Amino acid sequence: MQWGTDADRFRQSLGERLGKFGLELHPDKTRRIEFGRYAESNRKRRGEGKPETFDFLGFTHISGKSRKGSYAVRRMTVRKRMRKKLQEIKQQLRLRMHDPVPQTGAWLRSVVQGYFNYYAVPGNIDSLGLFRERVLRYWGRTLKRRSQTRRYAWVRRLKLAAQWLPIPRALHPWPFDRFAATHPR
Repeated sequence: MQWGTDADRFRQSLGERLGKFGLELHPDKTRRIEFGRYAESNRKRRGEGKPETFDFLGFTHISGKSRKGSYAVRRMTVRKRMRKKLQEIKQQLRLRMHDPVPQTGAWLRSVVQGYFNYYAVPGNIDSLGLFRERVLRYWGRTLKRRSQTRRYAWVRRLKLAAQWLPIPRALHPWPFDRFAATHPR
């Protein structure tokens, strides 16, 4: 198995290089996995399951396929990160319960847009839509609690969302577009 020996050799040399600076690799976070264009077919041939996933820079990287059936790396928001951010927003909404709706809406717009600015990569739009939906749900619950009513109409929530919350869309290009260098010659 060639990929194993190369990966092991690289891991050892990286550990030695980091050791010169007094650093070390975290044993729980550093592992060797089979990932890439041929990982799925190789694992299928050996009778193993789907290729493993890994988390890096806030994304879960998944070895998958595009709509046309060719190989593509799918990047999804790490669930723990999304949950943590939603809990922070929920707590802040509790503290801002009695602020005017336009003030809270402007604050939420900046928070949601900042989240989208980082996580809006192609293929992750469903996660962003879920994030926006949960933020809207928490905001509606806070407004309902503020007025001490049993209901807060969804129509009114949707109007608030249309006015204050940005719609998720891919803000970053595909990797092959991003790294395609063009020169004006």
